[in-house]
Amino acid sequence: WGAFGKAKELQQRILFALALLIVYRIGTYIPVPGIDAAQLKIFFEQANQGIGGMLNMFTGGAVGRMAIFALGIMPYITASIIIQLLASMVPYLEQLKKEGEQGRKKINQYTRYGTVVLAFFQSYGIAAGIESQGLASEPGLFFRASCVITLVGGTMFLMWLGEQITARGIGNGISLIIFVGIIAELPSALAQFFASGRSGALSPVIIVSVLVMIVLVIAFVVFVERALRKVHIQYPKRQVGMKMFGGESSNLPIKLNPSGVIPAIFASSLLLLPTTISTFAKDDESGFIGLISAYLGPGQLLYYVFFGGMIVFFAYFYTLNVSFKTDDVADNLKKQGGFVPGIRPGERTAQYLEYVVIRVLVLGSAYLASVCLLPEGLRSQFAIPFYFGGTSLLIVVSVTMDTITQVQSHLLAHQYEGLIEKSRLGGKSRRKGRQRK
Repeated sequence: WGAFGKAKELQQRILFALALLIVYRIGTYIPVPGIDAAQLKIFFEQANQGIGGMLNMFTGGAVGRMAIFALGIMPYITASIIIQLLASMVPYLEQLKKEGEQGRKKINQYTRYGTVVLAFFQSYGIAAGIESQGLASEPGLFFRASCVITLVGGTMFLMWLGEQITARGIGNGISLIIFVGIIAELPSALAQFFASGRSGALSPVIIVSVLVMIVLVIAFVVFVERALRKVHIQYPKRQVGMKMFGGESSNLPIKLNPSGVIPAIFASSLLLLPTTISTFAKDDESGFIGLISAYLGPGQLLYYVFFGGMIVFFAYFYTLNVSFKTDDVADNLKKQGGFVPGIRPGERTAQYLEYVVIRVLVLGSAYLASVCLLPEGLRSQFAIPFYFGGTSLLIVVSVTMDTITQVQSHLLAHQYEGLIEKSRLGGKSRRKGRQRK
């Protein structure tokens, strides 16, 4: 805390990030024009089991209030994931990734364009769904146009806000926006949870068990997110003139969960889609969509089977194609002169790294599936009255750990700057003393 009190730049960065996050929270209470608030509240109480519950959690309640930030930052995240997947398959985008800063700027530009397109289609779908459910005060073309413009503009403003937090604040801005949205809904959700206990809907044993389980799952997530599989890397000796350099050894860290929370987001979004479509559909649920939503709805056996299977699939697919491409890692090691002892550089090293990653992901994907399925099972079995998912828990813990790491890095850099400044002042005083002598 003493070092934090002296780090003025870090304090300014934290205050700047907090100010922009407050702006975001204010925006979640500004409604889209032309919405019937009373009918919206009744409708959303019924639709809270679909993707609406998850989005409402991620957007800090903006979906339930149909605010200007109702889409949140999810279109940007979806566009980023799509661009990353395309960059591993399209040669042009793969070449852009290798061009350094200029290529990164170009990819970011494509991501923004993709965000606009996705936000437009999602906002138009929301506007059409609002009209079909009779939630609009004056339905028509003007309402749809104003709804689309407002929601797309809100998403683009949030994207800019996240970039400003990343550049001039602390932590990753996009992640912090999702983090604040989840945290903002926790007090009301916990109050609703405890109110259910007071009314007798939930027994005290269940309440205590759920709270203990949350603490244990958080500790488990922190432990696994820190877990690494270290691959030993050796660098050869090289002679420069009469001196011998190199010969060092290091480790290539492979995280137990290299793909992060992305497989859980993909899987939950795809599985909750039938429930959401059936909610917004005008017809009764006797058709094909109603049948699918009945068998794949939360709490059904097929829901858990498909949810766990898709998490495992996306964990392998995203890791091997985006987050840890073994061919690129082996190629970089070969260029730097590094090699795995007993393994030939190049293709053999890539095969060995793929062998290691596939076996590490057996634990990593099982960890992701268990963390995501356990809260879903508890929520459906004990009728917990708010959305409690492993995806939101993973995001909160991961963002907290990353932000604390960045704060510690800034404090460490500030301490180094202080030591360097002291050494300079000490050198000046010693030189002045010599001059006087």
